[in-house]
Amino acid sequence: MLTKERRDLIVSYINENNAVTVAQLMEQFDASAATIRRDLSVLHDEKRILKVFGGATSLSSTDVNTIEPTVSAKASLNIEEKEAISRYAASLINDDDFVYIDSGTTTLEMIKYIDNTKAKYITNGIVHAKKLLEKNLSTMIIGGRCKFATEAIIGPDCIEGISKYHFTKAFMGTNGISLTAGFTTPDVDEALVKAEAVKHAYISYILADHSKFGLVSSVTFADITKCCIITDKEPKASYGSKTIIKVV
Repeated sequence: MLTKERRDLIVSYINENNAVTVAQLMEQFDASAATIRRDLSVLHDEKRILKVFGGATSLSSTDVNTIEPTVSAKASLNIEEKEAISRYAASLINDDDFVYIDSGTTTLEMIKYIDNTKAKYITNGIVHAKKLLEKNLSTMIIGGRCKFATEAIIGPDCIEGISKYHFTKAFMGTNGISLTAGFTTPDVDEALVKAEAVKHAYISYILADHSKFGLVSSVTFADITKCCIITDKEPKASYGSKTIIKVV
């Protein structure tokens, strides 16, 4: 098979399946991993597909977001869905849990519904820490550099701080959920913090409304198999085959 012919067929295959892995393409086209990765790089540069970690997605089905909206902008989106998701998430907190709460508008909404005073809470969200304290909950905030757009603590000091802890539960926000790219966010510094929190949690929950499925941002912070998802609508069955999904 000629190189151009194979690449045209790869584009068609990706468009038909929305998202594929390198392994799937290797089997489909009887090609080596190096050949497939080279093809994906060329097709990505030609803006025919989107190359992501471990595979590729169709441009027609995936919105690639490289810009981080402000807290105020995100807070006005999908309000009812966020309320339902955050209410259920808060109900999962048990006595003596050591809970990590990620910065983000849905996790901030979740704090309104937290009523467990026997658990301990730690966060990298500035506003989140204030809201936890207002409820007279045992609260810690991670130290580090403050990010203006999301009002989050980030940076190497933050990551080092998180690395010392072992959380029973982590509640995380995300900008996108993809079968191949996993959970993503536009900012590399926030991605590193999120990744560290997931790494040090016994179980991690992603709080995300239905609009986040199929979206990809610049940086992956966790594979889709590493976190449970709490959402408001049933996604495609292919997502449920990868991880636990709770629809509220």
